[in-house]
Parts: sequence; structure tokens; C-alpha cells
Amino acid sequence: MTKTTSPVGPVLDVRALNRATLARQLLLSPAELSAKAAVEHLLGLQAQNVKPPYYALAARLEGFAPEQLSGLMADREVVRIVSMRSTIHTHTADDCLTLRPLVQPARERELTNFRKGLVGVDLDRLAVLARKLVEDEPRTMGQLREALTVEWPDADPASLAVAARCRLPLVQVTPRGLWGRSGQVALTTAEHWLGRPAEQAPAVDAVVLRYLAAFGPASVKDMQTWAGLTRLREAFERLRPQLSVFRDEHGVELFDLPEAPRPDPETPAPPRFLAEFDNLLLSHADRGRVIPPEYWGRSWQGNQAYCTLLVDGFLAGVWRLERDALVVEPFGRLTGAQRHDVLAEGERVLAVMHPGESYDIRFGTVLRT
Repeated sequence: MTKTTSPVGPVLDVRALNRATLARQLLLSPAELSAKAAVEHLLGLQAQNVKPPYYALAARLEGFAPEQLSGLMADREVVRIVSMRSTIHTHTADDCLTLRPLVQPARERELTNFRKGLVGVDLDRLAVLARKLVEDEPRTMGQLREALTVEWPDADPASLAVAARCRLPLVQVTPRGLWGRSGQVALTTAEHWLGRPAEQAPAVDAVVLRYLAAFGPASVKDMQTWAGLTRLREAFERLRPQLSVFRDEHGVELFDLPEAPRPDPETPAPPRFLAEFDNLLLSHADRGRVIPPEYWGRSWQGNQAYCTLLVDGFLAGVWRLERDALVVEPFGRLTGAQRHDVLAEGERVLAVMHPGESYDIRFGTVLRT
């Protein structure tokens, strides 16, 4: 067992962690990066739905237009694939071919949840057959279920399709994911779509460094939450000599890159409109650096997540786009200055995401508890 040391180092309070994380997430001030460079820096964008990656970049980049990300997707420079936490992410092609192998052990473990529906199924043979099916022609999950059930009629059809998704790196082919277009989810392998073979999983140590660059300062448990992996402590311990070490107000040990930005806790943080399931809210075990305790659970209901509003760097409300209005629902009272800044940011986001269209911006009252 790797020996660990007691938490030492300076304490970073919640505001210090908040500002550091916002800086890594490109949310303190718009970054002058290309859409592709931003997707790479952030190690992918949460993408259960089509629009969130576009809103994620609109909140983070100077001069962003949705056509930039859509063009990358059409050119197969970025793809939509199940990766971290068994959720769909938009990744660069390079990260698709490396990060998916990194989390493959978690996808294998996921299959144990479906073992009752897979009795008697040779999973290696299933992977071979499913690969041929989707590489001959992109298939929907329904089409995969139907084809695989012919081979294993006694198995649960849904479990067969999930097994194919877990065993193979299946990407969603366009037009699914393109801005302003529609299309059902059809799948093929990443290797087939990108025209090159999958690569070896990257060294875990290298991914730790990338995670800290995008989400640090962070604990071992934070990264395990982000990746959906376990047993990452040894990688952090190997890297300890080259990392800065802090602790939070509860004594939890936090690691960081020595030269990474850690802004003054009083650095102004402009309002930001984030889509549902934004990376910022899902990539740490302790989300207190962004979500005040009194607002925990307010940004989702059941399996539905709401688009979220940050004020002063912290979750402060939810929002939605209706037919003729951007409706903002703060959880608490905003000052006059804060309302002014929220309106200005709302107008900016609308101009980026819906140029030429007319929307009012209205403040509503949150009725859900």
C-alpha cells in the first residue's frame, strides 16, 4: 500500500478554490482560444444534450460562434462519445482515441449492472459482431438491439445494446450534434469514423496533470469523481514532488500545478449562463467551491438538470430560454448592480447564440424547492 502523508500546506478557503477553479475553467474572463483548443484544455465538454457544449464555449471564449464547434464536428475533429462517468462528452478526436481507453475499465465494471440480462452472452463475440454492424452502417441503439437479439434471443435486448456501447468506443455520427441541425443518435466506432486506430490509454500521471490544469486545485477523490475511476492515489503520490500541496478548510489535501493560476479570492467574477450538466458542477467530489450549501440540489430535479446561473462565481439561480424570452430565476435577492450585470451577460449570450433574433430578458421566481 502506498504510504500517504498527513495533509500539510496552506489552507485554501472556499472563495480561493472558487476563483482558482473559475480561472482554470475559463470563466473568470473570456479566453482567446480556438474552440478546439478549449475543448482540449477542458478535457471535453459534458454533452448529454446537443446544445450544452455550445453554451459552455459561449460562456468561456472570446469571439465564439456556434458554427465554430459545429464545423469541427462536421470535419470530425471533435466527436460525441460516452466517456467519463458513463456520460456523453464532446472530445477532440485525439482525446476520444485516448481518454476512452483510459476509462474502459469503468465501462467494463458498468456491465456488471446488466449481467442478469446477459446470461449466456459471449461478450467478446458480441463486440466483434457489434463492430461489424456499426462499421457496415451507423446504427441506432434500437437497430443494435434488434440485430443482436437475433443472435441472443433469450437475452435482454436493452442489455445487449448497452454491452456494445460499453465494449466499443461508439461515437454519434453527424448530423447529430451539429448546430441548427437535427438527427437521431446513430453510432459507429471511433476508429471507423476518424479513420485511424485507437491509441493506448495515456499514462495516468499525464491525465492527472491535465485534470489539475482544468479543474485544480483538487483532491484525489475529486479526480476520481470526474473520471469515474478508482485507485488514483498512487499516481498523485508519484507526482507529489512536482506538485504544490494545499488543504481545504476541512483538512482535505489538495494538489495543484505550481504555476497554475490561483487568483486573489476577491477577484471579480462576472455572471455566467451555463447549460445543464456543465463540467464546472460535476467534476469534483466536493462541489462546495461552486454550490453554496443552501442551494445544494436546487439545480436539478429527479433526472432533470436545469441551466444554471453563476453570480459572483457561485451558483445563484437557474434560467431557461422560452419562445420569446430568456427567463432568469435567482434563488435569492440580487443587488441592483448584480441584476445589471446579469442582464448584460444575458444580452451577450443571446447575441452569440441567437444573433438576429429578438428575446426579452425577464426575472422570475423559483417555485421549486
